[in-house]
Amino acid sequence: MAGERLQKLLAAEGLGSRRALDAEIEAGKIRLNNQTCLSGQTAVAGDTVDYGQRRYRVVEQTVRHRSLIYNKPLGEITTRSDPQGRPKVFDSLPRLQRGRWIAVGRLDINTTGLLLMTTDGELANAMMHPANQVDREYACRVLGKATPAQIETLRHGVQLEDGPARFSDIQYGGGSGENHWYHVVIMEGRNREVRRLWKSQRLEVSRLKRVRYGAVFLPKRLHVGRWSEITAEEHRILREDVKLAAQDRSLVLRSIRGPRSTRKTGKKVSAKRSQRRRKQR
Repeated sequence: MAGERLQKLLAAEGLGSRRALDAEIEAGKIRLNNQTCLSGQTAVAGDTVDYGQRRYRVVEQTVRHRSLIYNKPLGEITTRSDPQGRPKVFDSLPRLQRGRWIAVGRLDINTTGLLLMTTDGELANAMMHPANQVDREYACRVLGKATPAQIETLRHGVQLEDGPARFSDIQYGGGSGENHWYHVVIMEGRNREVRRLWKSQRLEVSRLKRVRYGAVFLPKRLHVGRWSEITAEEHRILREDVKLAAQDRSLVLRSIRGPRSTRKTGKKVSAKRSQRRRKQR
């Protein structure tokens, strides 16, 4: 597999921030294969790294990722920090000893429902990339009932300010009075795209809930604000759906013992000799 930047490998081992480790490399304090490491240098499996008093070997291993389904409530934002102090989806997730949670497609503050969270950055990027055509399904409550002509227009496509957009599928879900439900599917995740599509037909969305992302459905028994972890087998299927290898492989550092010093060896030899002398006496 391709090499990895040395400061990234060292940071993943908990030996400092990437910026601090880059400074250590610049200062000539890190050696790669017994040679002073250069800034931006990469390491591959089998290489040795010396830092401080420890030696490491670069090895390739299977990464054990975690993924879960979160039922996002109204009022939470899909960011890690917020100057306004609003509640964040990440506040409700289990803590990780390693890695971080990545949201597969954001939901705005007024949208509820399915958020797929994962530690697998490769999977998240693949599922969100428009080229992979991973569909997203939403339940929409609309003020007013769309006419057949409006539905046909939304299926065919309209021109929004950031380019053409359309619903790849739209199904009427019933309703009465001013409130009518529709299930719609889009193939990309542009900002507020579902709401803007309806607005192009002079119809306003009063409630919006994501119920599916690709092969992942929002479980009916999963309460709002709760999460449910998916199995390793389900995670494997998600990777294969976007043409990724069933298992993610990465490079990591593994601590290894350096050669014993001659000083320590000498002490052990002298101790054995003294024991023999005492027995001979």
